[in-house]
Amino acid sequence: MAKEKDTPSNEFKRVLTVAMKTIAEDPELSVAFGNEAPSLAGNRAKLPQVANELKPADIAIVRGLSDSFALRIANHNDKVHARYQPQGKNARAVFEAVEQARIEALGANAMQGMKTNLAAMLDDRYRKKDVARYTDRKDAPLDEAVALLVREKLTGEMPPEGAHAMVDLWRPWIEDKAHDQLAHLTDNIHDQAAFARMSRDIIAALDMAEELGEDPDQSDENDDSEPEEDSGEREETPDSEEQESSQQSMEEMQDAEGESEAAEMDAQQMDVEDQGEDQDGEEEQDGEEPWKPQLPFSSLSNEDFYKVFSNQFDEVISAEDLCDAEELNRLRNYLDKQLSSLQGVVARLANRLQRKLMAQQNRSWDFDLEEGVLDAARITRVIIDPMHPLSFKEEQDTEFRDTVVSLLLDNSGSMRGRPITVAATCADILARTLERCGVKVEILGFTTRAWKGGQARERWLASNKPGNPGRLNDLRHIIYKSADTPWRRARKNLGLMMREGLLKENIDGEALIWAHNRLLARREQRRILMVISDGAPVDDSTLSVNSGNYLEKHLRQVINDIEQRSPVELIAIGIGHDVTRYYKRAVTIVDAEELGGAMTEKLAELFSENAKPKVIAKPAPKKRARA
Repeated sequence: MAKEKDTPSNEFKRVLTVAMKTIAEDPELSVAFGNEAPSLAGNRAKLPQVANELKPADIAIVRGLSDSFALRIANHNDKVHARYQPQGKNARAVFEAVEQARIEALGANAMQGMKTNLAAMLDDRYRKKDVARYTDRKDAPLDEAVALLVREKLTGEMPPEGAHAMVDLWRPWIEDKAHDQLAHLTDNIHDQAAFARMSRDIIAALDMAEELGEDPDQSDENDDSEPEEDSGEREETPDSEEQESSQQSMEEMQDAEGESEAAEMDAQQMDVEDQGEDQDGEEEQDGEEPWKPQLPFSSLSNEDFYKVFSNQFDEVISAEDLCDAEELNRLRNYLDKQLSSLQGVVARLANRLQRKLMAQQNRSWDFDLEEGVLDAARITRVIIDPMHPLSFKEEQDTEFRDTVVSLLLDNSGSMRGRPITVAATCADILARTLERCGVKVEILGFTTRAWKGGQARERWLASNKPGNPGRLNDLRHIIYKSADTPWRRARKNLGLMMREGLLKENIDGEALIWAHNRLLARREQRRILMVISDGAPVDDSTLSVNSGNYLEKHLRQVINDIEQRSPVELIAIGIGHDVTRYYKRAVTIVDAEELGGAMTEKLAELFSENAKPKVIAKPAPKKRARA
């Protein structure tokens, strides 16, 4: 234990933890280090793992993250934040980003060292996001640009080098719309409530006033103007703090639902009717709806032809929540019995993939060091001369890029039987194999909650069947295994695919956006999305009231967006269905028995030493070659 504490990395962790508790003014703050994404929940913070070899750049980044978390604990009030938080998704994203900019500006203005750490952290964040690739405002995230401009006003610091181009795309429009509001931000930097009101003014100036919701200050004035008799009765009811707490909890529940449906669009809120507005922010003609800036991939498509009649009944749910543990165990045992013969074949292919990955992760060692791991080959030196200083070795860092793979499985009714059984087994074995190689894997499924409609269609019928309603069914997106969940914990969840009645319709476009957005939120350097489907998107309820190619047209648009403008690498495998007409990188197999080989082959191609990072280019019309 003494030797472990004396290592530089452990000493750095200890000092960093003490510093965080001091800045946050919270002695109960819990700080953990690991390979998961950095996060802050209550007074529990997770920071990236610190290597034994402390590099100055890595130290500054970790210190920047720790300073950001500690400053939020010390200078942020959740009740005030929930009180002024907007209702719309885009407005809420801007509001959150601006508040974080205020929190970090307080520390940057107070301490020069903290300013340097926060700048290093931001620069690393935007370089990993590769925001410099954006050449159009339609692609660049508005909330990030607003936050960096607010930071510039509060601290005088220019945006990080990796985000200069993104901010410059939005700067003329933002400064033209919200110049007055940005100029007075510094007056309220220490008052969260006053700053939140200014943030709402900025959001309104950016043509998103309809997403703000009710003004909380105005509602307070209405409450104060009530008769005194009513106020006397109110004194007998539970105190205002309890009411405020219950209101906050309801708002937090609504926020959680909104975040889980980040890949879905409310047609009434996200519809962009004015495509012809000049990008320089000129005023529109009277009677036209103002243009609303969109966050990339936050809507269902960049075209406005696709609508959702109602997403109130959609759900993103974990496999454990769809049935109890006993049934999951039974279904998993049934799955294992069905494919006892196939497991051996897929396992051999997976082992071949594992050897290929491990070959790229060959470790190398530095020998004859004064400290590190005791070198067994030089153990004789210790016996002959215990004071000999060069008897240790240390492993070098591997250059294998940090990777996450998402397997998106079609859970439609046409997959029932052998195809879904093979897909579940292949996903299970590949997840186990990639986990051994240090590659994180998540397994997702998509279907609908009902056949031929559901509650969304019932609402449409009750509304006298308005024309062109758009998507008219209730989505069900299933998380069988998240990227951070070990395979041993999620193993039984895959048996859920054997459950009778689970597989229904398939709306591929929205499922792709959902899985893609989950990958975008990951911090890994390389993100791969593999889609396994057996046909084109089909939903009888939607296609019966829209054009026959309505879902297919939307799927093509989403695929084109991801392939042309996203850092996520997209590949597809079609079972008995030609998916090469949709995806640039795809393969079609005739028999489900070939799925294991196709999956391992495509992954092996991506992980080959000659594979290069995805290059984002401007969309150009060209004929797609079939795989």
